[in-house]
Amino acid sequence: MLNLVVVLAVVLIIAILIALFRVSTLVGIVKGDTQRQVPSGNKVQAFLLIVFMVVGLGAFFYYSFGGLNDDYVQPLASEHGVITDRLFWITMAITGSVFVVTQIFLFGFSYKYQHSENRKAFYFPHNNKLELFWTGVPAIVLALLILSGWRAWVDITGEAPEDAEVIEVVGYQYAWSVRYGGSDKKLGDYDYKKIDATNQLGIDFSDKDAFDDFIPRELHVPKGKPVLLQIRARDVIHSVFIPHFRLQMNAVPGMPTRFWFVPTKSTEDMREETGNPDFNYELVCNKICGKGHFAMKYTIVVDEPADYEAWYNSQDPWLKQNADYLSEVPQNLQEAAQIAAKLDDRSEPSSIDGIAVSSTK
Repeated sequence: MLNLVVVLAVVLIIAILIALFRVSTLVGIVKGDTQRQVPSGNKVQAFLLIVFMVVGLGAFFYYSFGGLNDDYVQPLASEHGVITDRLFWITMAITGSVFVVTQIFLFGFSYKYQHSENRKAFYFPHNNKLELFWTGVPAIVLALLILSGWRAWVDITGEAPEDAEVIEVVGYQYAWSVRYGGSDKKLGDYDYKKIDATNQLGIDFSDKDAFDDFIPRELHVPKGKPVLLQIRARDVIHSVFIPHFRLQMNAVPGMPTRFWFVPTKSTEDMREETGNPDFNYELVCNKICGKGHFAMKYTIVVDEPADYEAWYNSQDPWLKQNADYLSEVPQNLQEAAQIAAKLDDRSEPSSIDGIAVSSTK
């Protein structure tokens, strides 16, 4: 409601200023300003420039510091996010200060040097020192900012710690799927040619590491432990965006990407911090990937380490839930696949494409 009131107020102010300008123009015509070198409204317009500067800068700071939205800056819940936020606010402080100073000079000069029949313009052709100053200083400052950001980026997109939880994230129109490595903690291979209505990630069951992989309905990660996301897209460019983790990485067809982070607050921690018992972390798409883009949301649960292990161990392999894909497993790996996929724990014997599957339960 507050946002609507502010927008209406801004629209009303602009309408009033336009009306005043038109009235000023009509009055000037009546006074014969068309025959004058300096219109009678010259001082009024110079004053309005100062008003516009003050109102504009005030609105800029009001919006930048969350005046229109209490959620402008989301609570931080990752280790690298501390560095990301610090770099963001340093950049904002430097560029914001320069912006404010240049606007003051711009509108201030427009007011001070408004047209006057008693003033002559000074021709200022060139100044080497001034050129060197306003070229060199920004170049040095921007180089330092870029270097700092590059170092942080190389760290979070580089090699993850050896004990990191490896999770595959796949985007497609218009949903997300995630895959875990199962009991061996190793993700199996994939092949886009194997994608169908059921095997939407194209899991390649000629790779034994894929036998125990599982695909849950939520993305679970452990608090305080490194998590490596291996990211890919199935159709168009999507973007993995998790604002509370300060995480964003494009999902590009045919070009796998990666991003690792360490969650610092569990879902329960964040619910207590925000006072919202229904709070959930969300993975959303940050690219306009088509008409169903708005629906690309995926729930993320940050568990305490013990809870995460319990959840992880309770998951059934995808191959167990879709046992007909056992036919894609090479003959010499059939027994290993049945064991890894827990097919030998079924309560009743079954026959899958002519392959007998026994039960030990």
